[in-house]
Amino acid sequence: MSKGGSSNPVQTLLIDADDTLWENNIYFERAIANFISFLNHHEYSSQQVREVLNEVERECIVKHGYGLHSFAHALVDTFERLAVEPLTPALHETIHGFAHTIAGHPVETLPGVAATLDYLSRRHHLILMTKGAIAEQSGKIERSGLGNYFAAVEIVSEKDPPSYRAVIEKHQLRKESSWMVGNSPKSDINPALAAGLNAVFVPHGNTWILEHEELAPAQPPAQLLVLEKFVQLQDHF
Repeated sequence: MSKGGSSNPVQTLLIDADDTLWENNIYFERAIANFISFLNHHEYSSQQVREVLNEVERECIVKHGYGLHSFAHALVDTFERLAVEPLTPALHETIHGFAHTIAGHPVETLPGVAATLDYLSRRHHLILMTKGAIAEQSGKIERSGLGNYFAAVEIVSEKDPPSYRAVIEKHQLRKESSWMVGNSPKSDINPALAAGLNAVFVPHGNTWILEHEELAPAQPPAQLLVLEKFVQLQDHF
């Protein structure tokens, strides 16, 4: 899509939040590094500990969903699997602390995001679509100061084709003029394309490993746009 000023037809942009609008995974990575250092396993390398944690996180997502609550469970469960010493109340509190240091971290918006949202919101229909715990995600949206750029906010438990179809139906979106914008192939791009939407992939250098996936090709008439930075949306919309 080329930049078209006032003649550019109005589009609906569903926009991801974490690691698209603001930093998120880098804080989890720091917490994981601190946890692995604290565990100080004598047989497993740091990479092997991380692989166990990745698997435990997958299990915890099924049980507890996404967010800090699930992440804290994953750290505790990983400790119980790998540590020789028993999990005492004091150790439990320390491990939970690694997760909950993230909670109070200021929301750090990515470069050019606010100006780009201001530009886009004057020309198109913006919907914020994020997954995770409602209170947690709502808090980040409020602290970010970006909420006013969006006509609606959708916080879902999972970003899969049925979730996208539900949002399409709820907002009566026209697929041919609706786009999902995000950094995750697994959650933002591939399921949106599968639901018949167009998509814009804006990669982030620290996307969560569990969100890694090969980009699916867009099946016409759907379109897939790949950009380097969020600000480049202004060149296309």
